[in-house]
Amino acid sequence: MHTAESLLSVDKVEDYAVTHGHSLYSPLLEETINLKLLSYNIQSGIETYKYRHYLTRSWRHVFPNAERQQNLQQISELINEYDIVALQEVDAGSLRSRFVNQTEYLAEQAYFPHWYDLTNRNLGMLAQQSIGLLSRVKCSQVMEHKLPGFIPGRGALMVHLGNDSNPLLLVTLHLALGRRARRRQLQYVADIVKEYQYAIVMGDMNCVADSHEMAILEDRAGLQQPDDSNLYTFPSWRPFRNIDQILVTPNISVRDVSVLNYPLSDHLPLSMDIELPRSIIQ
Repeated sequence: MHTAESLLSVDKVEDYAVTHGHSLYSPLLEETINLKLLSYNIQSGIETYKYRHYLTRSWRHVFPNAERQQNLQQISELINEYDIVALQEVDAGSLRSRFVNQTEYLAEQAYFPHWYDLTNRNLGMLAQQSIGLLSRVKCSQVMEHKLPGFIPGRGALMVHLGNDSNPLLLVTLHLALGRRARRRQLQYVADIVKEYQYAIVMGDMNCVADSHEMAILEDRAGLQQPDDSNLYTFPSWRPFRNIDQILVTPNISVRDVSVLNYPLSDHLPLSMDIELPRSIIQ
């Protein structure tokens, strides 16, 4: 797991944030704060917009290519409008990414001062399969959790924002393909999340919003999903499955949620604007 600060200067990051109107850098006059969240499975920078690309472009999961870097640059231009970004299917530095940590690269390109990642499957030079989190506010605690499953290689990246006495918990997930494994993984996560007053869970769940697996987070941890069930993110070229999700505790107000038409991966990004007490993350 990498826990790191961006190499950008503090002045440069703050100047950029003020110019672009990020809520974290607004005057401390309001009792509440608005945060813009994004969850995006970027498929390690591989552009996919047809089913046959899973076959014809499969080599890109092993070898580098010029389009990947162009794709990452476009993704950085999207995410720089957000305060917190959860990433799935990022590479932490292997042959296919030209040994570039993609979470770190996106943090620097989009002027995020703080980034964290967790490598769930280390395949050496072939792939460093990871999840990542970018934030415009420093996290007070970063936790790595290996999730249960018959096939290892799934994890949860959990961080605290604000005071550890009553923090905002952020959880980034990329769940298993099998239903039984997902149930065990969500039970594990729910047992942690239920201890927090304020929590957000984001990621690629690999199951639809109204599935029995997702009900575990609602029933066991008290999390809520957006009322709109038509937030389809997969596949990006003809989405009909809402497998990318953001859930929050009831005391977090959801102001807006939408799927963005940004088909640079086989998933579309999911955006959510929330409001919560400013005192939580001061």
